[in-house]
Amino acid sequence: MSYKLGTFSCAGGLPFPGMVVDGRVVSLHAVSQSLAVSGRPLLGWDSMLSLLASWDHDWPLLQEAAEALAHGRAPELAACAAPESALAVLAPIPAPRHIYCSGANYKKHVVQIIAAQASDATRGMSAEERHAFGVRKMDERARSGTPYFFIKAQSAVSGPCDPVVLPTEAKQADWELELAVVIGRTARHVGREHALDYVAGYTIANDITRRELVNRRPDDVPEMGMNWIMAKSAPTFLPLGPYLVPAAYVGDPQALRIRLELNGETMQDESTADMIFGVARLIEYLSAAVALQPGDVICTGSPAGNGAHYRRFLRPGDVLQGSISGLGTQRNVCVGEAR
Repeated sequence: MSYKLGTFSCAGGLPFPGMVVDGRVVSLHAVSQSLAVSGRPLLGWDSMLSLLASWDHDWPLLQEAAEALAHGRAPELAACAAPESALAVLAPIPAPRHIYCSGANYKKHVVQIIAAQASDATRGMSAEERHAFGVRKMDERARSGTPYFFIKAQSAVSGPCDPVVLPTEAKQADWELELAVVIGRTARHVGREHALDYVAGYTIANDITRRELVNRRPDDVPEMGMNWIMAKSAPTFLPLGPYLVPAAYVGDPQALRIRLELNGETMQDESTADMIFGVARLIEYLSAAVALQPGDVICTGSPAGNGAHYRRFLRPGDVLQGSISGLGTQRNVCVGEAR
């Protein structure tokens, strides 16, 4: 019996972590009390972070409770279960410990950029020749290159159904739907062959980006590189959720489908198999530089089909709907920032 995890609120009340089984939500506090009746110690599951802090110990207990609820063996849980439709669904981890983002990690996406834009390396080539050049470069990068990471501000996180607030001065706000990895064990110097053992589960992220701010102005120390914080960390620029789905129920993270619609029109539709560096390689690389902690989120990059490709950027009134197979759907309406 599978279950999903999330953070919810009822009638504007305080957020609480909950378990979703067959469309019903039970608070983790109630689950802990139910388990205590059978002689287990009362667990301090007051947030998703507290649950993730002891994930290896806790997730089998949740599995036990989910099976008992589904098969009618936990009347005390059934009595306090609420229909998911009656609750507000918030970001499953409202305040991740850290948010690491992998850039340029989908082959077709990067090749698309290379084919569309002439550079010193492709000057004089036709679009077809630039495309073939890009394919060769990405194949080489996958064989011998390394991932690229940046950090996004925790305050950018918003819920899967919350508005995306577009700053008044934003000219090129763009979407980037991504598979997000949630870490469940401290990871340091982890090899790729064991990397997925450190994953608690997966969720959906949309890495909203102001394209006009990505590159520093020519008169503002361009040698310092890309200006990721200014481009990507405005409030609501990371819709997260709706659920944290335990890794055991997701299967191969390189066999999922990512799909994003803008006002009902499909803009992104790709398999995670198109990643240049898979989830295990990203964890291996990142854990060689930092100590990954339970509750960290890794955004794994976005496939082809961003607004920059279509030359169509977000405007107030736009509706973004993103889904990843097995992880649910988020729907966000874009609104202008009020000042």
